Amino acid sequence: MAKGTLDTGAKCREILSDVKSGRFSPVYLLMGDEPYYLDMVCDAVCSSALDEFARDFNETVCYGSDVNAETVITAARRFPMMADRQLVVVKDAQAMKDLDELAVYCENPLDTTVLVLLMRGATADKRKSLYKQVQKNGTVLESNAVKDYELPGWITSYYEGRGLSISPDAASLLAEATGTDLSRIVVETDKLLKNLPEGAANVTPADIEANVGISRQFSIFELTKELSYRNKAKALRIAAHIGQGAKFAMPMAVAPLFTHFSRILRYAALKEKTPYPDRTEVAAALQGVNPYFWKEYDAAAAIYPVRKAIAAISLLCEYDFRGKGGDGEETSQAELLIELTNKLLNI
Repeated sequence: MAKGTLDTGAKCREILSDVKSGRFSPVYLLMGDEPYYLDMVCDAVCSSALDEFARDFNETVCYGSDVNAETVITAARRFPMMADRQLVVVKDAQAMKDLDELAVYCENPLDTTVLVLLMRGATADKRKSLYKQVQKNGTVLESNAVKDYELPGWITSYYEGRGLSISPDAASLLAEATGTDLSRIVVETDKLLKNLPEGAANVTPADIEANVGISRQFSIFELTKELSYRNKAKALRIAAHIGQGAKFAMPMAVAPLFTHFSRILRYAALKEKTPYPDRTEVAAALQGVNPYFWKEYDAAAAIYPVRKAIAAISLLCEYDFRGKGGDGEETSQAELLIELTNKLLNI
């Protein structure tokens, strides 16, 4: 998994540990385009900073579109009533027109106030004073979206954190079913655990199929595998089935296929340069790929050497354009996927 993703998870756990122990920063700046960690920290701070009896007088929750910096600063500079602290939460803080003016308060925040600035889907300008002052005197948590290739690794790590193991096939299948929505992975996992036998700790592809609503036999994950080994009949059958899905659109297939063939290209280039690369070199070329799947890329690199891998990527760009209606495309999405699969098989 990418270092940034690991850092975000570790920072989140550190903040949650402090909050659980009653240690609060005077200011939290929670920002980024992946809301999972941001919401987790915001919810933890909001639920732990005040006792229930103290909320009526000491909790202020507002939205960036409804307030300005002066209003927020005035609220933050109040002293708590019959409590150790007060809580001020600004949701959608990026909607404030004068957001950076909060730097005046963050330069010298009150110890008796916990100010939370929640910026879901946005980030503060790191060159400006607000970000710098919160870095100095408070806590910044930046949560960036997990990339497609990082997702199986994130799932494996998340399951380990819950005392579970998940096979590489199952992690890839779950990643395909949920996309990069981490909150959905959590929801699907909770649902899965309710249906697993008591005491079960190992999650298999069959468990994902039975509880998440995706068939491994007819998934993009399986399509990439059959393309890697150039199993024409199976690949075309899977493509036909995927295309029949009610919500299917070409970008759903093109994005993971592009990732797959980009890896094949990098690995094929490595094999041309170094016929017998060591594990470190292979891991760098196949970033995000579990070693369990490396043998598949050995086969794929032989079938799609550099020139053919480049041709495959060119095809994917063409069909991405056509799938989005480029040049007034009238071919159905299902037919486009079958056509693309057939061409990839015959490069």
